[in-house]
Amino acid sequence: MGKLIKEYKRPLICLALVIIFFVCFVARLFDWQIIQGEYYREEVATTANYRLTSDATRGEIVDKNGVAIETNTTVYSVIIDKLYISGDLTVNSVILRLFEVFEQMEAKWIDTLPLVLDKNENYQFRDDENSAFALEKLRSSEYLNLGVYATADDYMKALVSRYDLEEYEADKELCRNLASVRYNMEMCLFSSTNPYTFAEELSAELSAIISELSQSLPCIDITTVSKRICVDGTLMPHILGVTGPLTAEEYDENKDKGYSYDDIIGKFGIELAMEDYLKGEGGTKTVSKNSDGTVISVVDVEPAKPGNTVYLTIDKHLQEVANESLAKNIKEAQAAGLELSAQSGGEKGFGEDCTAGAVVMLDVDTFGVLAASSYPSYDITKYNDGDYYTSLLNDKKLPLYDRAFSGSFAPGSVVKPAVAIAALEEGTVSEYTPVTCTKRYDYYPSNVVNCMGYHGPLDVYGALTRSCNYYFAEVGRLLGINTMYLYMEKFGLGEKTGLEVYETQGFLAGRDSVSWLPGNTVQAAIGQSDNTFTPVQLATYVATIANDGVRLRTHLVDKVTTYDREKVVMQTEPEVVEDMQLTPYNLSVVQTAMRNVIADEAGTAYWSFYDYEIPIAGKTGTAENTGSDHTAFICYAPYDDPEVAIAVVLEHGAKGMYSMGVARDLLDAYFFPEETASSPTDTTASPQN
Repeated sequence: MGKLIKEYKRPLICLALVIIFFVCFVARLFDWQIIQGEYYREEVATTANYRLTSDATRGEIVDKNGVAIETNTTVYSVIIDKLYISGDLTVNSVILRLFEVFEQMEAKWIDTLPLVLDKNENYQFRDDENSAFALEKLRSSEYLNLGVYATADDYMKALVSRYDLEEYEADKELCRNLASVRYNMEMCLFSSTNPYTFAEELSAELSAIISELSQSLPCIDITTVSKRICVDGTLMPHILGVTGPLTAEEYDENKDKGYSYDDIIGKFGIELAMEDYLKGEGGTKTVSKNSDGTVISVVDVEPAKPGNTVYLTIDKHLQEVANESLAKNIKEAQAAGLELSAQSGGEKGFGEDCTAGAVVMLDVDTFGVLAASSYPSYDITKYNDGDYYTSLLNDKKLPLYDRAFSGSFAPGSVVKPAVAIAALEEGTVSEYTPVTCTKRYDYYPSNVVNCMGYHGPLDVYGALTRSCNYYFAEVGRLLGINTMYLYMEKFGLGEKTGLEVYETQGFLAGRDSVSWLPGNTVQAAIGQSDNTFTPVQLATYVATIANDGVRLRTHLVDKVTTYDREKVVMQTEPEVVEDMQLTPYNLSVVQTAMRNVIADEAGTAYWSFYDYEIPIAGKTGTAENTGSDHTAFICYAPYDDPEVAIAVVLEHGAKGMYSMGVARDLLDAYFFPEETASSPTDTTASPQN
């Protein structure tokens, strides 16, 4: 028997422990559900859970070398959290306490109410471009339900009633300020799940005072916020773009993508094009609050994830040189034109009206944009300043207009290499087929083409070197407009290049023309007629010649990485848009002729580049229009192993030396960065077309 008890002793002990544990559990459960069940049911019923979200840090934008262009910095903001307002505490009393602190520190808080007090303490409507929209929304039936002709006093009375401000009416300024904060709270949908930002970018001293105040007022808190910082607002405003609050339409379009009503979004440029990568993901947390308003727990569910870092193909140094050189050469072209105009007794057409232009530089291996400048330009950091933006809109020089990607200009003779390639490929002429230039080409009496001189017999080499209009008028006639524009299409002329940001298509003569006469063909062959192309199209075109007839997609984004730049999220790979499959020999003929434009003493660009250390191939162009002629220049270098391609257009530049001066400065910056001149290279005028 003893042996049996000994054998089952351990199992019996385990069974007894299980029974005791089970009895305790049942007893506790009985206590929770039966004895104290009513208490716990009430406790659960009066406990509220709130799911809060936090903003994500927007991704950064950097140049191809990782140099910051658009970055973030941490600033301090003070918020009012409705979750912690309970008991005798009211929203108005919290605001009043903050007013006291801010007045002592002479600090500003967010004030957007479209009503102000004048010097006589009369209520007036705020006089700015945003007030009309704000007043329209405020007087709607959703808010104050006022008529169109309601006065400022009518608005204020309605606000006082809406926000229980009757006790403050004696102090008009205080009453108005309270109404402003309460109004903005409502516009920002202030709630238990959406704290209100009372002030931004606090000083260190004010942050410390507010932090101390928050010990006694938990509903007031200091938060860190990422502020968007543009390193240089004048570097590339047309490309970079801006961010701003979501409009009602944008919110409807993007709410299913995780956007909230108070998010910001890219408005144009890279900020818009790369929005999906830059935005990031907001974080969430759950806050539990009991029946007396006390917060009993805060649990982070998901931390915020910053947006990605976008690497552009732009080289910041090259972009700076492009901006500086473009501005300098445009001003010099205008100054020279004014002087010549004065010397000729007021005659026009010397470049005195040259005030704008653009330049684009591409990497021939990838067709990535290394630099793209438009002049005149502006400061993107001031874009959202109403007065500044209005001044830009009223500027007759159109600084907001992106001439590099959207400006469409008659190209002039820079199209001649494309016409030459088409003629050689189609067998219209051979490399040595002569055409005798007698200066005046009048095959079509209604479309007479004049040349710069009596060139006599010229083959394709001489015609491109000297830019003979007579030769290309005749070759264009023989080739025909349909064949001509098919080749120009393949080179990307009159075609969007594939940029991530907005660009225009341009206009291709013959294809896009409403009507066409045979005589128009000879004008199209020398870059006139209806032809208008963007500088980025011209850069893509010359890069295609340098790349042996293979056109890649032109692009601005090199890659996208995680915010910390550790992992590549997206890499832009070269994308073939058009492989023209040109006969290598025919292509080499035109490439050699473009080299002669630079290297031959008869070449139209010789005097600007005769002493340049790197071999260059290029083509000059002059296009007639109202006012002084536009000038254009395209080139690639090195000629024997192309790395970069450039296109420059100066509106009313008159003389090509200035457009070539821009190209030379960019070539210097690329090939000799350590020797980049502080002042752009002097050039000497030469005959152009």
